[in-house]
Amino acid sequence: MQDSIEHYMQTVGQQARQASRMLASASTQSKNAALSAIYTALKNNEAAILAANHIDMTKAHNNNLDSALLDRLELTPARFDGMLQGLKDVINLTDPIGEITDLAFRPSGIQLGKMRVPLGVVGMIYESRPNVTLEAASLALKSGNAIILRGGSEAHESNQAIASAVQHGLKAAGLPEHAVQVINTTDRAAVGQLITLTEYVDVIVPRGGKGLIERITNDARIPVIKHLDGNCHVFVEAQADLQKALPIAFNAKTHRYGVCNAMETLLVDEKVAEVFLPSVAELYAQKQVELRGCPITRCILGDSVIAATEEDWYEEYLGPILAVKVVSGLDEAIDHINKYGSHHTDSIITENFSLARQFLARVDSSSVMINASTRFADGFEYGLGAEIGISTDKIHARGPVGLEGLTSQKWVVFGDGQIRQ
Repeated sequence: MQDSIEHYMQTVGQQARQASRMLASASTQSKNAALSAIYTALKNNEAAILAANHIDMTKAHNNNLDSALLDRLELTPARFDGMLQGLKDVINLTDPIGEITDLAFRPSGIQLGKMRVPLGVVGMIYESRPNVTLEAASLALKSGNAIILRGGSEAHESNQAIASAVQHGLKAAGLPEHAVQVINTTDRAAVGQLITLTEYVDVIVPRGGKGLIERITNDARIPVIKHLDGNCHVFVEAQADLQKALPIAFNAKTHRYGVCNAMETLLVDEKVAEVFLPSVAELYAQKQVELRGCPITRCILGDSVIAATEEDWYEEYLGPILAVKVVSGLDEAIDHINKYGSHHTDSIITENFSLARQFLARVDSSSVMINASTRFADGFEYGLGAEIGISTDKIHARGPVGLEGLTSQKWVVFGDGQIRQ
């Protein structure tokens, strides 16, 4: 069986490499034509895709998947429409490939610049969300990359149904069908093979829980763009407008629980804690959000708040649980975020411009916000059309990874007969 998986993955890699060479020189017109054909194929097969998702959801319920994974897995008609809208947005994005920037003449007379080019072949490993299959495929195609997608076994039927529509659209537009390949086996050995296909794959993007990320990071022989957990914070500073802070803190936690940009820890300045905490706790109670607080939080809100442990400050709950801590000011809040956070997204609520600027400069996260919900940390909201993930790395991409994050640059030189003296 291991030999057959190895042979299958070698074939997938070879096909992806061949497709990537064709895509690298494909025109914007032909790539957009393919994306439009995919849109039509998805629209025509909506019922079949939602039926496949229903099979996955039934199995997931029978296997007692937790509520966060079930939320990520489900494709409702509204979410399906959102997928299609994201695809239309990608079609309308400016194609970055071939763009030449920083042109300058050198003393020798040559003209030097940088040209944006595809990475080549992207391997992506992810859990639950079938919408990621389409988002990743559309971004890869628009940026001239071939992509190999390995979704979680819990979304197998959904992913295969979406893949069928994508490949139908590619074929209709005359682009190689192997530009997008969704691994058709749930055998975990396929992941081990994918992350070692150094001859065919240029970058790996893992998107899932800590266990998946750690495995890929430790075992991959290919560069990795990590999508780590989202332990996001909102800090209500002493000079916050509490009428802004209440809906932001409520939205950041309860808009959706099973997403990486949901707030997991609320920090409140001690100067406003006695006023703010009872009001926000009342809102959370309406949603049955369990609060785990520091001693000062429990003193203000009472024994209904569970005593937070050291582990709670590190936790990505992905559910209706929130850690709450009262801090002595900006410095303690920033120190807490940089120590316990996952460098994903953190927000300050304040009317003090100077303190807000300090927060922006000193918090070491891929997205830092002022007076806004952490839920805005998203490729769609950032105008990227979609995202292949939210990178918490500093190299080569950081934050929501859209078209530009799937490209590199090469030096280009324009001469007119110059030789080096």
